[in-house]
Amino acid sequence: MKFTATIFALAFAATSAFAPQSTYGPVRTNSVALNAEVTVATIKELRGLTGAGMMDCKKALQESDGDVEVAIDNMRKSGALKAAKKASKVAAEGQIIIKDADGSAALVEVNCQTDFVAKDESFLNFANAVADFALSDKPGVEDLQAKFEEERVALVAKIGENINVRRVTYIEGETLKTYLHNGGKIGVVVAGNGDDTTLKNLCMHVCASSPQFLSPDDVPQDVIDKEKAVQLDIAMNEGKPADIAEKMVTGRMRKFAGEVALKGQPFVMEPKKIVSEILKENKSDVTSFVRLEVGEGMEIQDGPSFAEEVAAMAGN
Repeated sequence: MKFTATIFALAFAATSAFAPQSTYGPVRTNSVALNAEVTVATIKELRGLTGAGMMDCKKALQESDGDVEVAIDNMRKSGALKAAKKASKVAAEGQIIIKDADGSAALVEVNCQTDFVAKDESFLNFANAVADFALSDKPGVEDLQAKFEEERVALVAKIGENINVRRVTYIEGETLKTYLHNGGKIGVVVAGNGDDTTLKNLCMHVCASSPQFLSPDDVPQDVIDKEKAVQLDIAMNEGKPADIAEKMVTGRMRKFAGEVALKGQPFVMEPKKIVSEILKENKSDVTSFVRLEVGEGMEIQDGPSFAEEVAAMAGN
């Protein structure tokens, strides 16, 4: 087969590292009898030729009775081969999808590699289907990923980019208001009660100010202590005496809890007032909120080594 022959020619250097040598060059090691046990060496060979993950290679070899060429053909036909090649590329673009009904909401982040694909109809249909299921069944992210794995692989093969269901979170409340910013790059849901306009405006405030906690009283002491230590180091590095630095930092820390908590922040639409004052004036309250931003906290990292994947397969 031309495709297989081309792959073997390109992969000569890689396969020679683990295939036994003869005077005539590398020798293929995939002579596996029908229904014979698939070996790590055979899995490694298929992985080196296709770029697919260890478990995908093992499954393909089991289905082909250990025949590498048949496994490659089957992976090509199913789209798994193309999907595997794309899986090593970081998917840091995408969409936040929000679905809500009957006082409950689900926020799902589905990633792709480019902003162009994030607007693709097929991608959006997939992301919305994931979010619909999340709202109805409320699975954890691993169960959600497993549920849509076949659809994801097919979509990767069709579109040609890595796609990933990254995370899901849920929120409940008496009244829910939602907000999507910049075409779905940031999604916010605010739960509370009172004036609808006020709660909608609070969604935009959460989007812009990114609070970490609901109220200043909710800020954990360890978070405050950590920030105080950082501020003390800064003051000391500026050459301030220890006693002066302590007084300066104590003053700063009085403001810190308010800066990171929603109800203590200056309201973006009326900065002279804090959010708690705006809520009181409008006889409203916020009981919880969620803010998700596409790609936040994502780091580009090298994938696991072959040894690490083998250890993972063995349960070590």
